[in-house]
Parts: sequence; structure tokens; C-alpha cells
Amino acid sequence: MKKVVFILIFLISISCKSQDQTKAVIKVYQLENAVLAGGKLMRVDSFPSQFITPRPVDVWLPDNYSSNKKYAVLYMHDGQNLFDETTTWNKQEWKIDEVATKLMKDGVTRDFIVVGVHNIPKIRWQDLFPEKAMNFVPKEEKEALYAEAKKNNFSVDLNGDDYLRFIVKELKPYIDQTYAVHTDIQNTFVMGSSMGGLMSMYAIAEYPEIFEGAACVSTHWVGASPSKTNPLPDAIFKYLEKNIPSSENHRMYFDYGNKTLDQFYPQYAPRVDSIFLNAGYTKNNFKNLFFEGTDHSENSWQKRVDIPLTFLLKK
Repeated sequence: MKKVVFILIFLISISCKSQDQTKAVIKVYQLENAVLAGGKLMRVDSFPSQFITPRPVDVWLPDNYSSNKKYAVLYMHDGQNLFDETTTWNKQEWKIDEVATKLMKDGVTRDFIVVGVHNIPKIRWQDLFPEKAMNFVPKEEKEALYAEAKKNNFSVDLNGDDYLRFIVKELKPYIDQTYAVHTDIQNTFVMGSSMGGLMSMYAIAEYPEIFEGAACVSTHWVGASPSKTNPLPDAIFKYLEKNIPSSENHRMYFDYGNKTLDQFYPQYAPRVDSIFLNAGYTKNNFKNLFFEGTDHSENSWQKRVDIPLTFLLKK
């Protein structure tokens, strides 16, 4: 009996030590050289996770951030493209710091911080595709899809569910404990573009008790490469119809343009409208906006990002 007790105590101590070690490796520092219009940018170079490949996470804190206040939290995907165009692959950015600073200064939105989860380019699609939507692809079409992917050496090992587990079970607890933020659903939001738009929709559908609102910019409804035989859009919509969050306490924003990759999105607007209006959403908590002549780029998104930010975070 004593031996059993000793083993249990040893295992418990190892478990506690392991948890302490995990916490210890979350080292955050300020990016002193970040080119920002306001606020400051904190970074964790490699956020540890038992669910997904570790990656950088940025936390933008607004001007005069104070531990004596409470802030709403906006989680965003593709975090490396949000704040500083001097470090992005295409020299473009969302200008989140510029727009958020102005909105808060003008009293348009409540005070909030932004958490930017970086993508890993090689597995971005696998991380951001709404995993359970694949269950709505008919068997024969799914087999053909997988065969085509294999022929092109493209992995369809989906990580979307684990990606959300990372955000909800690992990242959010860290943010809640580290920063002066509200932790309730009324102050927790998610936003992204393209595949990040799909993942933002998926996040609120899978965790409606966590996120009050989602902004899905230039949502990549095609799910992969556009084609007339692509079964993914229908599967995504069928998933959404079955899992749409309640209109009583959620807000949903979508938008799209009609240039470059966005040219494939207008055809899906009527179905998006139908799904949400049939679920009880109104103009007060649902938007699906068209921006004529805009393309699929950060330069386009930065020009209208004040609209979804205001929609989600208005006072």
C-alpha cells in the first residue's frame, strides 16, 4: 500500500512539475522595433501546445493600456499580417493598430486588445479548414478529392479542431491570466480573412459559449482551389446550417469583393443570407457586405476593417 501511495505522489509531483515547465517556457517580450501607429506589440516566439505545432503569437495592447482596466479580446488568424508591413511577405498589412487606435480614441468601440495567432504557411490550409465540414462531403466525392490531393502531394490531414482547442483551451486561459481582460462571452471575438474567415465562422459555430461575434472577411467559401466540381462549398454550408450559433446572443459579419480571388465569392452571397436570415438573424446582428472593385489582399481589407471592428466591438 505504501508503495502505491509513493508512486501516486511521485506521478502527481511529476505532473505538477511538467505543468510548471510548460508555463515557464511561455516567454513574452515587447517588439521594440515594430512599426506601429499606436500601442505596443508583445510576442511569444513559440507558444507551446499539446494540440498544434507551436508558433508565434502576438498581443497588441492599445495606448495607455492599464492593468486597472478591463479590455475586450479579439482573436485573429494570420497574425503576422496584422500590424507591421515592414515584416510581412507581401509588404502589406491590415493596419489593425492604426484603425483600432482611432476607433477607441474616438469612442466608437470599447477598449480591446488583439491577439494575433501566426500561421505556418506549409500547414495553413490544414489548420484553418473547418474540419467537421468535410463530414458533409459525399463519400465518392471525398474519395476523389483525397485522391487528387495525394496525386499532387497535398496533405488533407485536417487540424482545424485541434487549432480551435489550442485557442480555447491553451491560448485563451493564458491571455485571461496574463492581461487585464474581460473573460466572458460578451467580450470575446474572433476575426480573419480568406481561410481565416472560414475558421472564424467555424470557431463561433464550434464554441458558441466562448465567442459572441465573428468577423469573416473575404471568406473563402470555395474551401480550396475554385472549380465547378468542387464539393467543398456545399459541404461548408451544410455544416453551417446544422451548427449555426443562436441569433439571440451572437453577431456574424461577412464581406466579399469581386477582384482576384474574391471574384469567386459573390455567387455564394444569397446562400449565406438565406442561412442566417432563416435562423433568425437580422440587420442588427448579421452583415454580409459587398465591396465593389476590391481584391483579395490586406490592402483591400485595411480600407474597410473599421466596419467589422465597429460591428463587433461598438460601445
